[in-house]
Amino acid sequence: MSLLEVRNLIVDLPTAAGWIRPVNEVSFQLAPGESLGLVGESGSGKTMLALALMGLLPPGARVAGNAVLDRANDPTGDRARTNENDLACLSEKAWRSVRGREIAMIFQEPMTSLNPVMRIGAQIEEAISTHEPSLSKSQLHGRTLEALRQASVPEPEARAEQFPHQLSGGLRQRAMIAMALAARPRLLIADEPTTALDVTVQKQILELLDRLRRELKLGLLFITHDLGVVAQVADRLAVMYAGRIVEEGPTAEVLRAPRHPYTQGLLAASPSLEKKKLMPIPGTVPQLTALPPGCAFEPRCGLRRADCSVAVPELRNASDRHAARCVLV
Repeated sequence: MSLLEVRNLIVDLPTAAGWIRPVNEVSFQLAPGESLGLVGESGSGKTMLALALMGLLPPGARVAGNAVLDRANDPTGDRARTNENDLACLSEKAWRSVRGREIAMIFQEPMTSLNPVMRIGAQIEEAISTHEPSLSKSQLHGRTLEALRQASVPEPEARAEQFPHQLSGGLRQRAMIAMALAARPRLLIADEPTTALDVTVQKQILELLDRLRRELKLGLLFITHDLGVVAQVADRLAVMYAGRIVEEGPTAEVLRAPRHPYTQGLLAASPSLEKKKLMPIPGTVPQLTALPPGCAFEPRCGLRRADCSVAVPELRNASDRHAARCVLV
């Protein structure tokens, strides 16, 4: 059973230079308790995809395709794939019953995501009461402490009374995780949640997210640019480039035997103890206003052929569960 099924999702944004498409015909599935890692350079469309799934796109954005969520709290009482379940069709009013309740997001920088003039406990209580207004003050307080304990926050009673600036970077990120889980969502999106943390704290946060995913049967969409990080938390891996998924498969298989030249380039450019020299990918990510007619990676690819510039390649199966968008597969 799929918790989330995304089919040919497209996001168009208006700019001074014309319409751009940061998310271009993206498709994937996510089951309860499964984690999917989304990897790519800055500007590849990872965060814009997450914002589309949260209903937080900029004004004027156009969305096409489908993102069907199996809603536990479906107001229609019907689990069928109706517009009430399709995130691409929701109005802002409908999003209010989904955002935070069914899907929650951990943002990249907790210091700018938390309200600096509200105590941590009050912010978590607000996240709960928005969806469960009938809870009493004592029930809200109990749920808040439960969420903080779930996120492995030490001394939750004391931390709930503190302001964000009084917490370390690791504790602020744990507070963000507690807030995301407070309303008991079934799908959690983590947008580079360990970028600003040191290595020791990063490991603790990754272990916490992995434990919560398994214990709560959460679907986890983990966005990162670090292949070393994604190897620790993701069951499956999807690699994005210029708005499209160019490779997808089991994490271990993709990292061991990447089939798309872009994925191979990312691995060659990633530091490790065994490597004596890093090999950067030549060139830069193309502007979305000036994409090449064929494969978007073709101008930077050392294995390009004449047919690479003719049309965008389809995803081709490299194995039963491993596919890549490359003519060489």
